[in-house]
Amino acid sequence: MVLITMIARLADGLPLAASMQEDEQSGRSFMDYQNQAKMLFKKLNQQSPSKCSIESNPMVFHYMIEVGVVYLVLCEKQYAKRLAFAYLEELHQEFYSQYSKRVSTVTRPYSFIEFDTFIQKLKKSYTDTRARRNISNINTELQDVQRIMVQNIDDVMQRGVAISVLDDKASNLSSLSKKYKQDAKYLNQRSRNAKIAAVVILLAVFLIYLRYWWF
Repeated sequence: MVLITMIARLADGLPLAASMQEDEQSGRSFMDYQNQAKMLFKKLNQQSPSKCSIESNPMVFHYMIEVGVVYLVLCEKQYAKRLAFAYLEELHQEFYSQYSKRVSTVTRPYSFIEFDTFIQKLKKSYTDTRARRNISNINTELQDVQRIMVQNIDDVMQRGVAISVLDDKASNLSSLSKKYKQDAKYLNQRSRNAKIAAVVILLAVFLIYLRYWWF
């Protein structure tokens, strides 16, 4: 069953649209998963796998990255992976056709919240057993879903922290390198000035010597 659907911009993790399963008893846990999804959006980048399944017991996130947009769905573990990625593919096609030219310009979260109408309709078609039997038009690339990487939510979050630490260290090293170059340039300049001053002093002493010794 499709429980949460979220769409975000890859560049900065900005949520663009979302839809959650209405369930008062599960409201708290769904909120936790929604927060996890937002953190995932912040971790993903151009080097991330274009398709991936991330286990967060007892549920699983499936996401797909297309044209700078992340499409993510939370499902029960027993929900067929093939259907989950077929759902994401349809989501992408409709969202791209409606909002592709505006994705890079929006600044407010959930700028396309009206897309929930389509999400609800699509979700229903993937929840209804009879409708699911009729979903046969699935792209060839989605057939072999076993090849899609499966990760654990804790590992993904931890790796994100490690990457962040490495980025900070790289930034610090870059700053130190620039400072070293500036200091080296300053010292070289001082060394040249000292050499020039020494030559000038020697020349002055020599001229004074010539003046008083020979004249």
